[in-house]
Amino acid sequence: MASLPLQLAGLGAVLGAALAAAALLLISFVAFVTATEMPPLHRHEEEKFFLNARGQKETLPSIRDSPTKQLSIVVPSYNEEKRLPIMMDEALGYLEERQKQDPTFTYEVIVVDDGSKDQTSKVAFKYCQKYGSDKIRVITLVKNRGKGGAIKMGVFSSRGEKILMADADGATKFPDVEKLEKGLNDLQPWPVSIRIYIKP
Repeated sequence: MASLPLQLAGLGAVLGAALAAAALLLISFVAFVTATEMPPLHRHEEEKFFLNARGQKETLPSIRDSPTKQLSIVVPSYNEEKRLPIMMDEALGYLEERQKQDPTFTYEVIVVDDGSKDQTSKVAFKYCQKYGSDKIRVITLVKNRGKGGAIKMGVFSSRGEKILMADADGATKFPDVEKLEKGLNDLQPWPVSIRIYIKP
């Protein structure tokens, strides 16, 4: 029979393993819950609409709707009236050229003005007027929600099968989008079913 110190050491090892297993189980449970349920999105009444190219209010779509675009690009913007045009010109140059080469390619750019104090929304709306509100949408938030909040608002209002985020400062190089898509396609085969539950 083993001595008491050896028995206690063995018991300690068993308890340590049990605690580690319990911690792993708890972490797995938390990861499962947070990965399968998305928190509800609170919108102020004014944030439920966007202005179309004619300046008329239209209801924003929901991520719960079936996708109608291949690609949505969400651009969170806070006081970006000066840098936004550079980024938009590059992005739209790439996207329009890609659509000319492949007429089946569809996209939308969603500029989310995160409560800016400058003319960010007006600058973005000029692109909506030029390209149409089917391609360019501007969501103006009532108050600043931070970058994460702006991204979330854009994602929840998107119509794309694939949704990307691009910074308004031009850090994203749009020709690299095709490399990203190729990388995603190389991950095939996709799981048979990917489901994210969104609380109503």
